[in-house]
Amino acid sequence: MDLRTKLKSTGLLQVIGNTPMMKVQSLSALTGSDIFMKCENLNPGGTIKDRPALNMVVEAIVRGDLKPGMTIVEGTAGNTGIGLAMVGKALGHKVIVVMPKGMAIEKHKILKLYGAEIVEAEAVPYSNDGHFFKVGKKIGQSSPDYWWANQFDNPDNYLAHYQSTAPEMYEQMDGRIDAVIVAAGSGGTAAGVSKYMKEKNHNIKVVMPDPSGSGIVNFFGRGTWDSDGSYTMTEGVGITRMVENFNHIKQDSCYTINDQMLTSLAMYLREKEGLVLGMSSMLNLAGAFTTALRYGAGQRICTFLCDGGERAISKMYNPEFLAEKKIDGSLLPEKEILEMFKKL
Repeated sequence: MDLRTKLKSTGLLQVIGNTPMMKVQSLSALTGSDIFMKCENLNPGGTIKDRPALNMVVEAIVRGDLKPGMTIVEGTAGNTGIGLAMVGKALGHKVIVVMPKGMAIEKHKILKLYGAEIVEAEAVPYSNDGHFFKVGKKIGQSSPDYWWANQFDNPDNYLAHYQSTAPEMYEQMDGRIDAVIVAAGSGGTAAGVSKYMKEKNHNIKVVMPDPSGSGIVNFFGRGTWDSDGSYTMTEGVGITRMVENFNHIKQDSCYTINDQMLTSLAMYLREKEGLVLGMSSMLNLAGAFTTALRYGAGQRICTFLCDGGERAISKMYNPEFLAEKKIDGSLLPEKEILEMFKKL
């Protein structure tokens, strides 16, 4: 057994990946298209970020960049940090996670369960030296005993999805896919999945839903990273700067989905199907719903259940938080849900 295989077969790391597909019955019925989610919340760390965390760490060890006794350092909104903390713990590495202030408290608690050290940075624009990525990079490069994971520019991030996530989805769907919906933060999932899907069938549409406060829509539309405001609901998706992973994304369209739309659809899905989703998952599913309405009935549309709702309890499912942000958390009838998304 070679080193790469041995590392990926260590304990719970061996069950990362090979997640099932699930049909979303309520939205499929509303649109007349089949909408599927790949259940990445079933990875041992609870999110799709387990895949790149494992791949980045294993490849760094194989190359000799990450040696025994070294500490893993990353700047993250939470889920990649959790994946790295889990992988690091399994393989005997300490982990330092630099996060912006204001992230869901649930992520802090999970990180501490895995023994990660958390450094909080101010929630400031990327132009500020106090931005969490810059703080993380400074720490990560401050000692020869630290390894800076750098998910935003590390090719082993997107390759994790190109080599495993996308092939799994394509096979599970028997290659019958009309559109793949994939939101982006570091861009790893979007890059790996879109590259693979376009190579298999260039007719598969790649659609990128973007949250309010992000600049991805403007980047693909006008070539600028202008933002339309600030983030309220989502964490870990959306970005306002160019990173290496974006050079590999093959997208056909992207559009902004606001916090009210995400929340209204989340409450509808919880009531209709008992689906309680994380914020990244909700953005993906809202994008799939919108795409199904735009393209018309008869489509086969895939997206990602990247995280579960247990990480959104303090925000999207918290009436006090919603009231503070002036977001309506009531259950709307189907007609109003449809009208809301058809306007997009």
